[in-house]
Amino acid sequence: MAVPPSLVRIEEAEAFLKTHPDIQFVDLLIADMNGVVRGKRVDRSNLVKVFEKGINLPASLFALDITGSTVESTGLGLDIGDADMVCYPIPGTLSVEPWQKRPTAQLLMTMHEKEGELEGQPFFADPREVLRKVVQRFDEMGLKVCAAFELEFYLIDQENVNGRPQPPRSPISGKRPQSTQVYSIDDLDEYADCLQDIIDCARGQNLPADAIVSESAPAQFEINLIHVEDAIQACDHAVLLKRLIKNVAYDHEMDTTFMAKPYPNQAGNGLHVHVSLIDKDGKNIFAADDPLDNQNLLHAIGGLVEAMPASMAFLCPNVNSYRRFGSQYYVPNAPSWGIDNRTTALRIPTGHPNALRVEHRVAGADANPYLLMAAVLAGIHHGLTNKVTPPADTEGNAYEKHEPSLPNNLRDALRELDESEIMNQYINSDYIDIFVACKEAELEEFETTISDLEYNWYLHTV
Repeated sequence: MAVPPSLVRIEEAEAFLKTHPDIQFVDLLIADMNGVVRGKRVDRSNLVKVFEKGINLPASLFALDITGSTVESTGLGLDIGDADMVCYPIPGTLSVEPWQKRPTAQLLMTMHEKEGELEGQPFFADPREVLRKVVQRFDEMGLKVCAAFELEFYLIDQENVNGRPQPPRSPISGKRPQSTQVYSIDDLDEYADCLQDIIDCARGQNLPADAIVSESAPAQFEINLIHVEDAIQACDHAVLLKRLIKNVAYDHEMDTTFMAKPYPNQAGNGLHVHVSLIDKDGKNIFAADDPLDNQNLLHAIGGLVEAMPASMAFLCPNVNSYRRFGSQYYVPNAPSWGIDNRTTALRIPTGHPNALRVEHRVAGADANPYLLMAAVLAGIHHGLTNKVTPPADTEGNAYEKHEPSLPNNLRDALRELDESEIMNQYINSDYIDIFVACKEAELEEFETTISDLEYNWYLHTV
């Protein structure tokens, strides 16, 4: 007789507590629209109950702007009495938080309807559910999504200068880094203890962190996650890795930022995603000796190119996101593609024929991984099912060969998303309405705020 799933989940909690008798608390985590991790902290004695019955959190958690305020125009706040939904654990995400002074564990959660006709169903406004609905399209085709992220971030000083970030002092030399030395081993050495602790803690949490490289700005680094044959799990890994990096760096008396463009004259932080598709026989449907000979790969690229303008609000969801773009920083601003070409939006890395995949290079590190992945997979599915023919691949410098054509500000990106037939076929229109409402509220506040630059330019001049 098969063991009921609920019993299996309870056994996971009981086994964890038995293996970790020192654990005092458990952080119950859920990522909001902005990818910000929220939730509750409970005593270890409540863990089994959490697995049995879940916990209550308000639906308005998915109607928060970047400041954490509820955007009432979403309809998820006072209009429904700020009602609770129920959140259940995600199996396999229970792990220890190595950075905590008091032994603490963490557990990812996902939100479900609490009552009515939809009781027990996943809540439509949970970004993880948005992605699950898109992944379901590939399940119906008998395909698994194989995915991985490359995540860029800056280590920054815990002390700002006039509200602006600055690189942290090196624990070795005591100096602040100034040079731009991509792939520098010396830069890795300067912060070796912190970076190694990040990798060690990631492995301790079963996060498949593979390597750290120094990026093209002072104290900027990139961590690669190893691919997994589960798009949702890949996003879980990215969300948990960001939280881990922040906390480990703080233990080393540094802060971190995943802000898309923290410094005006330095590279921004990107979030590249690698995707391939595996059929029921375990074969990569993009595999080929020559990428130009694989029709599945070409159709996927075609769909991604067509969907890219409408995807921009998910790839670059904040006002600051659009400051990252520029040819000198290897951030593509046109829906181009090429083979082993890092100047294009879609890069097809070469190597072993069975490892062919698409690297989507547009998104910033400030993107919600679930929504980013949903947008990318929507484009791929659209291309495969409609046999979309891509434009010609780009050889050489794509910035010189393509005029910038992607939305270059949040307002235009939101308009493209809202009006997109492609995105509305894959992502619940009610969710798009909520996303757009939240981001338009942020835009309104941003645009009515008088900046320091305006005072400098105009106060005593005009």
